[in-house]
Amino acid sequence: MRYLVISDVHGNWEALQAVLRHARRKRYGRVLFLGDAVGYGASPNLVVDWLRSLGQKVVAIRGNHDRVCSGLDTAETFNRYAREASEWTHRRLSPRNLAYLRDLPEGPAEVERGLVICHGSLLDEDEYLFAVHDAQASLLSTQASVILFGHTHVPSLFELRPGDGHDILQARLLAGRRTVLDLEPDNRYLINPGSVGQARDRDPRAAYAIYDHDRRRLYHYRVEYPVEAARRRIHQAGLPPVLGDRLLFGA
Repeated sequence: MRYLVISDVHGNWEALQAVLRHARRKRYGRVLFLGDAVGYGASPNLVVDWLRSLGQKVVAIRGNHDRVCSGLDTAETFNRYAREASEWTHRRLSPRNLAYLRDLPEGPAEVERGLVICHGSLLDEDEYLFAVHDAQASLLSTQASVILFGHTHVPSLFELRPGDGHDILQARLLAGRRTVLDLEPDNRYLINPGSVGQARDRDPRAAYAIYDHDRRRLYHYRVEYPVEAARRRIHQAGLPPVLGDRLLFGA
């Protein structure tokens, strides 16, 4: 099975549309959504409407912003701008979309044998996986060979391979317009496709992946989208201007 892997759209309809147009000819069977459909961006209903329209074609889990914006949790751990955006989003989500977000399951979720998805980590949906020792804790908690995660908004890969007497865990960033990786059969991986709508690796382009589980091949892409239009929509909605301005810099 080939999967379209997207994460952290954050209400950015312009970025999501660009990704879907780019992926149209990529021959995927299902969509894997790694959480955070909403928060920050000005088009939460459009994004959730799209997710809902997929029906059984999507395997989706919630992110921390989905949890807060739907009213399942408070925003007390968010910074000022994230808190303002979550309150704005909650007020504007339609009843049907609020219910959809509340019903999204918490990860991790097994998609098929050897393939698991989560938002933050396998241990905590709010955990940021930046460091090798944090990635190691997640890998030790499962036998899955490929774990797809989001939350950090940074396209990255952790690879655990057998060594002489001990395993070796290495990390790398995924950069460039197109990257193709063949995953080794004996190695295990934690892979973050990056954020569709809220890049934070100093590259403003939208990020997504196609993953072929049968061939163990990952295609990672960066896609241009009308960032200025997304920024303008945020400003016009009355959201904190910084949420639009930072889209220009991928920060």
